[in-house]
Amino acid sequence: MKVTEHIAQAKDTLISFEILPPLKGKSIDSIYEHLDPLMEFKPAFINVTYHRSEHMFKKRADGTFEKVEIRKRPGTVAICAALMNHYDVDAVPHLICGGFSREETENALIDLNFLGVDNVLVLRGDAPKNETFFEPEPHGHRYADELLQQVVHMNNGIYLEEDLQGGVKTNFCIGVAGYPEKHFEAPNMQTDMSYLKKKVENGADYIVTQMFFDNQKFFDFVTKCREAGITVPIIPGLKPITTRKQLTVLPRTFHVDIPADLANEILKCKTDKEVEAVGTEWLIQQSKELKAFGVPVLHYYTLGKPNVIRKAVEAVV
Repeated sequence: MKVTEHIAQAKDTLISFEILPPLKGKSIDSIYEHLDPLMEFKPAFINVTYHRSEHMFKKRADGTFEKVEIRKRPGTVAICAALMNHYDVDAVPHLICGGFSREETENALIDLNFLGVDNVLVLRGDAPKNETFFEPEPHGHRYADELLQQVVHMNNGIYLEEDLQGGVKTNFCIGVAGYPEKHFEAPNMQTDMSYLKKKVENGADYIVTQMFFDNQKFFDFVTKCREAGITVPIIPGLKPITTRKQLTVLPRTFHVDIPADLANEILKCKTDKEVEAVGTEWLIQQSKELKAFGVPVLHYYTLGKPNVIRKAVEAVV
């Protein structure tokens, strides 16, 4: 079922989760162990992130270095199939521009369509860790809107091979990312909003936001979207703070603000266990307020903390 169909049929706020593929060499059981404590909440769908290949320089015997490509977290497409089979739940794979050519993207979409996956979330993705700026792959997409248009084309039976006639039309429900505190590369919120509106006009069916810790920023974002004529569902992305280190890591990595009240409470903590308790309570209050606001879905970035997410969802549903 499409994400938009889940939302249309829901009688209350839905729950959804997001997971990382396991590191290469790990078993699919690590995913099941992560999700088992959360499945009693009957998530409407589960997002599975996609990861580009990375590069490292391996020293040769002669002292020179060879650039080697590695993929730390493979398996997004297969994990989606496994989740659908194991839990009878809809899976939403992420599709990213970084690290993939148009041809590789088309092949992934064909595989997903064959598997019966109804939804995709299209993202540009980040630059590699050792590079300052995002650069597309040869024959790849530079912007998420270009990737979005490729999915829309396939929904209309248009493939990359121009002489391919009568191609099967896919039927993907397409999600895109929204940034309540604006994308860090956008010069201002107004420009960022115009990019988001363009993605919706070009075929995006719903929006999932970057994490945020101040609900007012989300409320303001929704208002700006509606004033701009964006009418698709907007799903808030939520993440708990569980370590003191995240006070500096999250703003630097994800370009989000930590509210003063939350930061001050965390700074009083002497251990990460205490931080986790503070972060869990903050997440619970965020969730309750967002549910009261009428959000269609509470989308939790689980990222190795299923027990924290479980406590939050228990307090909300």
